[in-house]
Amino acid sequence: MTDDNALDEQASPERAGLPENTGLPERTGLPAHIAALIGEPQYPETATFSVEMSYAYNTLSATENGNPLYWKPDVADRLTHGMTMPVSTLSLWMRPHRWEPGATTEQVALKAHFDLKEQLDLPEAIMSDNTMILHEPVRPGDVISHHQVLRSISDPKTTKLGTGRFWVIDVEYHNQNGELVGVESYTGFGYKRTAPSTSEVNS
Repeated sequence: MTDDNALDEQASPERAGLPENTGLPERTGLPAHIAALIGEPQYPETATFSVEMSYAYNTLSATENGNPLYWKPDVADRLTHGMTMPVSTLSLWMRPHRWEPGATTEQVALKAHFDLKEQLDLPEAIMSDNTMILHEPVRPGDVISHHQVLRSISDPKTTKLGTGRFWVIDVEYHNQNGELVGVESYTGFGYKRTAPSTSEVNS
């Protein structure tokens, strides 16, 4: 999706310093139609497959996670009233198959992020922060729905990577009963690369 490298200390602001709302478009230079998206749910989708333990076992095996909570039904029955999915698998339920019947383009996750890159003409992007808040556990047989919410967009910033904007996008997940199972929050930085100075080119 994007470069997984984190911003260095000078390039990455503290999450608490990001604005909760950008305010009026003319103050930040944001197009009005983008400012209007802040706080609005986008791209509601329901997974085309139900949750099953094979996804858990693949993840647990890859990370060599031997937590008996996920391997032994008797432990899960005692502690969580049945089998649950590892919390690290939450984002699986927003990641579509790269191709599906009827799809006309490649399927991507976090579409709001790619929209901002295109609409703000910021061709490069990284994710500088990712946090997760868990609610109801995800269990085998659940069918997970999610939507994306743009929470904030910063004023233009210049970092060592280039000039652009930080934005925060939440992905909210619900099960088939409408219960909130988790929220993932992504901080992205979309930017244009800074052209090297003359001294750098000639060095």
